[in-house]
Amino acid sequence: MTGKRTLTGTRPAPPAPRPPRGAALRRGLKALRVFMRSQPLGAAALLLICFFVLVALLAPWISPYDPLEQFRRDILEPPSGTYLFGTDDLGRDVLSRTIHGARTSLVVGVTTTGVSLVLGTMIGVISGYFGRVPDMVVQRVMDAVQAVPGIVLLLFIAVILGPSVRNTIIALTVVITPSFNRIARAETLRVRQEPYVEAARATGARAPRILALHVLPNMLASVLTLGSLIFAGVIIAESALSFLGIGAPPPTPSWGLMLSEGVRYVERAPWLIIVPSVALSIAVFSFNLLGDALRDHLDPRLHRSATDRVTGLWWGRRMVSRLAPSLARAAEQNDATGEAAGGAPRPSEPPR
Repeated sequence: MTGKRTLTGTRPAPPAPRPPRGAALRRGLKALRVFMRSQPLGAAALLLICFFVLVALLAPWISPYDPLEQFRRDILEPPSGTYLFGTDDLGRDVLSRTIHGARTSLVVGVTTTGVSLVLGTMIGVISGYFGRVPDMVVQRVMDAVQAVPGIVLLLFIAVILGPSVRNTIIALTVVITPSFNRIARAETLRVRQEPYVEAARATGARAPRILALHVLPNMLASVLTLGSLIFAGVIIAESALSFLGIGAPPPTPSWGLMLSEGVRYVERAPWLIIVPSVALSIAVFSFNLLGDALRDHLDPRLHRSATDRVTGLWWGRRMVSRLAPSLARAAEQNDATGEAAGGAPRPSEPPR
C-alpha cells in the first residue's frame, strides 16, 4: 500500500507588525501632557526655557540693533523709546546685547552639558559594568579631579587656556564630567545585579547589547534630572568667568561680561546691571525649577518628606493641591495607607 508522504513542519512566525508612523511622536506628546498636568510649576519653567531658546535662535531678527554697533552720541543713554533698556558706556544698545547674550549662555550651557553627559555617562557605564582594573583606574582619576575645589580647577583651566567661548566650554566640561560619571556608575552597579540582566547574560547576550537595552534606559531618568540641574550651574559659571574676564572675550555679548562692564557705572546707569542680572536670574530659576519638577515627576518617593510639613495643615494641603496635584495625591495615598494600618488620620479642613 503506497501513499503520499506529507511533510509536516512548523510555520515560520509572522513578522512583527511595524509601529505606525508617528507613534514615537505621539508617545512623547502624551508624556509631555502628563508632565504638564502633574507638575504645573515645571510646565511654567519649561515655557520660560522655550522662550529663552526662541530668543536665542531669533536674536539676529528680533534685536533692534546690532549688539556691536556703537552710537557715540548716545553714550549711557537712559531707557527711552529709541533704546528700550538704554545704552552702555560705548553707546551699544543694552537690549540687543542682552538678547544676543542669551545665545552665548545657551550655547555654552547646551554644549557643556551635552558633552559632559555623554562622556561622563559612557565612562561611568563602562567602569561600573566591567569593574576591576578599569573601574579602579577610572575612579581614581575622577577622585583626583574632584579632590580639587571646582571653582579653583575651573579658574586654573580657564587661565591656562585663555579667554574664549571654546576654552570656557572645555574648562566647564572637565569640571562637570565627574558628576555624571558618579551617577552613571552607581546606576550601573545597581542595574547589573537585577534578574533581567542575569537572564540576558544566560541567553548569551553580549555586553554591548546589555548596556544598550537594559542599563542605559534604566539610568536615563537620573542622568536627565542631573543634567537639567547642572545646566543652571553652567550658565552661572560661564557668567562668573566672563565677569572675571577669563570667559567670553569682549566685545562678545555675554550676560557676565555685561555685568563686569556695567559695575563701574552702577550709580550713574543702574540699567546696565539690572537688565542682564534679571535675565540671568530668570534663566537660572527656570532650569532649577524644571530640574526639581523632573526629579519629582520621575521619582515620586522623593517629594513625600518635603511636603509633610505643608500638607499637614488644611490650608497647606489646599495650596499644594492647586500648585502640584501629584504631590497632593501622593499625600492622600500615604494618609490612606496609614489609616489602614491603624494610625490616626491627619487633620483635614476645619469643621464649618
